[in-house]
Order: sequence, then structure tokens, then C-alpha cells
Amino acid sequence: YVAEQAKTEQPFFLYMPLNSPHTPIVPSQEFQGKSTLGSYGDFVMETDWSVGEVVQAVQQAGIADNTLMIVTADNGCSPAARGGFADQGQLKFRMDTKVEEDPAGHYASDIYRGHKADIYEGGHRVPFIARWDGKVKAGAVSDEPVCLVDLFATCAEIVHAEVADTTAEDSVSILPVLLSTASGPVREAVVHHSFNGSFAIRQGKWKLAFCPGSGGWSKPRPGGRDHAADPAKLSDHQWVQLFDMEADPAELNNLSDQHPEVVSQLTRLAQKYIDEGRSTPGARQQNNGKTHLYPGWIRNIQESK
Repeated sequence: YVAEQAKTEQPFFLYMPLNSPHTPIVPSQEFQGKSTLGSYGDFVMETDWSVGEVVQAVQQAGIADNTLMIVTADNGCSPAARGGFADQGQLKFRMDTKVEEDPAGHYASDIYRGHKADIYEGGHRVPFIARWDGKVKAGAVSDEPVCLVDLFATCAEIVHAEVADTTAEDSVSILPVLLSTASGPVREAVVHHSFNGSFAIRQGKWKLAFCPGSGGWSKPRPGGRDHAADPAKLSDHQWVQLFDMEADPAELNNLSDQHPEVVSQLTRLAQKYIDEGRSTPGARQQNNGKTHLYPGWIRNIQESK
């Protein structure tokens, strides 16, 4: 496809959403056993090879200096990475304040807490690798928080297309980040959403989660399976979690009691986004549905008190 499109000398767009390394975990025979980390590790290696084939095709077509390639993911690693792979070894996760010990140090989410579906970084922080020969500096690294929704505005700026005020209301161009020309944050804040409907907002070093647990599959799960039979136990949990992502990227220390002013500030900002139907400057928009800062089970308890 790349070779054929390159011959036309016309712009083209290739979106390649691989099913790997999502379940079912089925690495091809030639990759089985390659990673020594089980079937999941083998599947990741096969994914890496597949991406390499595309990069090689772009290079061979002679269009690398006019092609932006981005490799990323839509969510954190699945807990399926941790088990059931014969005797090949298993990947581990950092859960709650406990760590699933692995002498080899193979943690699917690196230092980050949780996994796919969670409000914690393990559920949302993913690789983002960009290559554009002559534009993106080789080896450049950025700690700028960005979202996949930002790709819309970014591509629009690259091709000099105007975006209507009623379109992509949460998309911010990250082209200055890619080109290493950004003089400051390109986003005011980043909003996260978990499996059970919990929100979190990140601004600068602060991240505020509007739920008392993971909001997803990993423990603690107040309001879910852990406390479904005894809602009274929920009173023992703080309703929000505030983390200093610079000092505590593993999200082990909830600082909401120590910094109530930060909690208030971020709560107001998140509510502003909901009220205005957008997180970028522009005319107020209508949300697609009823949107609340807290998931329903928390609102029900708060209203009953």
C-alpha cells in the first residue's frame, strides 16, 4: 500500500490498528518463545516487527522526509499480560501500595500503578513515538501530557486545514511539541476516564481523580465488587485522590487532605469543561449526554446523606 501510494505523489493516510497485543494472545509461530516472557511478550515482539515493516516500507519508498509516522496505543496494558502462559514466565503489575514481585523486573506498566480500565497511570499512560525525518528531532524526548484526541488538530495544522468551532472541541495541536518548538504547555489540562465512569484531571504536576479507588478492574474497587454488599464501608474512603505526579508518579500517596486548595481548583476546572462542553477555547457546546464529575454510585451515596 505504501509503495503504491508513494508512486501517486499524492498525500495519503494510513491507519493501522493492530489487534496485537490485545487478547486473544496468539503470537505467530515464528515468534513463540522469543521473548522468554510468555505469549504476551512474544506478541509484543511481533507487534514491534509489524511496525518495523511499515517504517521500512516508508523508507524504501523514499518518502520518510515527508511522512509523519506515529506509534501509540489506546489504553494501558491489559491484566491478561500477567498469567496463563505455560512456563514461559509472566509479566507483573504494580497494584495499590503492593508490588507483584518479579526478580527480573519485568513490569507491564513500568513504575506506574494499575492497568487497562483503571484511572491510574497504568490505565492511561502509553508510549507515543513519532518519526518525521527532518522535522522531528531524532532522540528528542518530551514530558508534555498529550491525548490521542490531539491528533485531529495536529494533522489539521500540518495540512493547513481549518477546524470548525463545533468540531473536535477537545483537540489541541501538539505540532509544537513534535517539532520541539513549544515554549510552554500546549494543553491547559488533560482529562482521563475509567472503566466504571470515573473522571480524573491532570494539570501540571497535579492529578485529581474523582473516585476513591481504581475506577476500574484493579483493587481497591470501592463501590464495586469489593464493597457491593456493605455500602457503609464506603465512608472510610476519601471521595477524591490527589497525586503529585512529579514526586509520586506511582500514585501511592493521596494528598487531597494536605492540598484542599488544589482539589478545589481542579474540581472547578473539570466542572467548567463539563458545563462548556469542551476543554478548548470557543463557543459553548452541548455534551452528547448527561455528564457528571462523579460516577453514579458515589452521587447516590452523597445525595442520601
